[in-house]
Amino acid sequence: MQETAVELPMRFDPEGNVTDLLEQKVRQGRDPMLFKIQDAPGSWRNVTAAQFHAEVTSIAKGLLAEGLAPGDPVGLMSRTRYEWAVLDFAVMYAGGVVVPVYETSSPSQVAWNLTDSGAARIFVETKRHAGVVRRAVEEQGAAAERIWRIDAEDSEEDSLDALRRAGHEVSDERLERARSAAGLEDVATIIYTSGTTGRPKGCELTHGNFVRLSGAARLAIPEVANGDNSTLLFLPLAHVFARYIHVLCIDAEVTVGHSPDVAQLVPDIASFSPDFLLVVPRLFEKIYNGARSKAHEASSLKGRLFDMAERTGVEWSTAVMSGRRVPPLLAARYRLFDRLVFSKLRAAMGGRARYAVSGGSPLSPRLGHFFHSVGIKILEGYGLTETTAPATVGTVKDFQIGTVGPPLPGTAVRIDEDGEVLVRGVGVFHHYRRNEQAEAEAFTEDGWFRTGDLGELTDRGMLRITGRKKEMIVTAGGKNVSPSTYEDVIRSSPLVSQCVVVGDNRPFIAALITLDEETLPKQLSGLGLDPGLDAAQAAQRPEVREAVQELIDRANETVSKAESVRAFRIIPQDFTEESGHLTPSMKIRRPRIVKDYAEVIEEIYSSGKPGRTA
Repeated sequence: MQETAVELPMRFDPEGNVTDLLEQKVRQGRDPMLFKIQDAPGSWRNVTAAQFHAEVTSIAKGLLAEGLAPGDPVGLMSRTRYEWAVLDFAVMYAGGVVVPVYETSSPSQVAWNLTDSGAARIFVETKRHAGVVRRAVEEQGAAAERIWRIDAEDSEEDSLDALRRAGHEVSDERLERARSAAGLEDVATIIYTSGTTGRPKGCELTHGNFVRLSGAARLAIPEVANGDNSTLLFLPLAHVFARYIHVLCIDAEVTVGHSPDVAQLVPDIASFSPDFLLVVPRLFEKIYNGARSKAHEASSLKGRLFDMAERTGVEWSTAVMSGRRVPPLLAARYRLFDRLVFSKLRAAMGGRARYAVSGGSPLSPRLGHFFHSVGIKILEGYGLTETTAPATVGTVKDFQIGTVGPPLPGTAVRIDEDGEVLVRGVGVFHHYRRNEQAEAEAFTEDGWFRTGDLGELTDRGMLRITGRKKEMIVTAGGKNVSPSTYEDVIRSSPLVSQCVVVGDNRPFIAALITLDEETLPKQLSGLGLDPGLDAAQAAQRPEVREAVQELIDRANETVSKAESVRAFRIIPQDFTEESGHLTPSMKIRRPRIVKDYAEVIEEIYSSGKPGRTA
């Protein structure tokens, strides 16, 4: 049984909480810059700790005036934006518990979060969100008694300004009593899991989970978590990953900007010029695919130049990572392509990004090497809602591609006899909300949290994730197949949006493929087809099926024959959150897909022997 642990040589006041991280910034007298707000495209305004603190406390006083009591849960439903941070800290300053709600949630999902958590108050961003909450109340029985809107006019009774006015008579002394009431072991937030296999479970995360884990990250990656850096957040703050980074950035005095509109992400990154990015692998896949497609569309010469640059960059990075001397000819080629190609990619990402922290799913090693050659070290991390996001993270000092790094200080990782990754430490939660059975099942008898993921530890103590325990496919021939690695290879193509491998108790492995509607027109043009075809029409074209078959053939070269995909079908519509096939954090709901496409799957296996037909 493999096991590794890293100590956390820091002491924390047991009576402290997350809000102390901001109080320290205000009381120390330096007034560091914590945020930037985009008032107009490309125009960013600075917000200091004192200014942020003033906004937080004015809302907190309003909540106290409205009767918020210590420990009361408050919902928060909004896109990723500056006000998210203000409201998050305001609720904690007033002694409340924040319950994030994905802004894409349906009335039934909102009702579950609010009812299960007991939240009778909620902040929303827009009128549309307020309408969803009201439907949750009227149709689903949620008890949301009070709704405040971020986008409301100051004169409206549900506006944030009205809430501020309500708190004018609340004294600083009363606010301080509320702010300091919670200790490290008290609940700071209830975050609901993605619900890939069932109803979302409410993870009660404590102030100590965030505070201790923030200190651990400052020790593990000081090159990233320091006051000289800035980052642009665009991932959902309702998810634990971005939420934890928010707290860490305030603790480490990293300047944070927000990009709520995915369509504006690229220009926002260019104008903000972050020093590091918080990403999921799909973003880097899109950046790479977009750059490659742009080069090939410009001219055959630029296309060949990009491909040569990529091969050189991967070769250079592989040599550097091996620790051996880079051959002089390779070094010269790398310098040439750095000037001609890689410098342009850096400029597109603002010109200053040196690091990225990646989570959510595995990053292709080839992409890791490519962006390393561009000048960006992608530090892969691993964790779950139940571990307050990162349990492990790659470090700058011991940068390794292909692993999710060592445990953060204060965390231990063990590989169980069946290969499951077990975790314990400062970030691991204690309780699920009102779900003792799930809680008991989540831990071993000696207190290790069962992640449900499969992995291994390298001889240097780095964790490598190899699959998902519950998603393990066992073929009729008894072969165990972990689908996630294969699926990630196929999804790296700009033609493909999603890939779901099937074959449990079947004679061979097959796959369901969806096309990426965003990049589809360019891909169709490249195949000599009408770029105006929609996904359903494109799925019927033999040229598209042959292109997907070529992807399958290449991916099959990376696995054994028993694990290779022997047949596939292109699904005419994408898997989305709206269709119920993806979680809000973009994870695949595999059981739902298998159920909804049971007829397609059955047709694959009833059609006879596997072959190249799609």
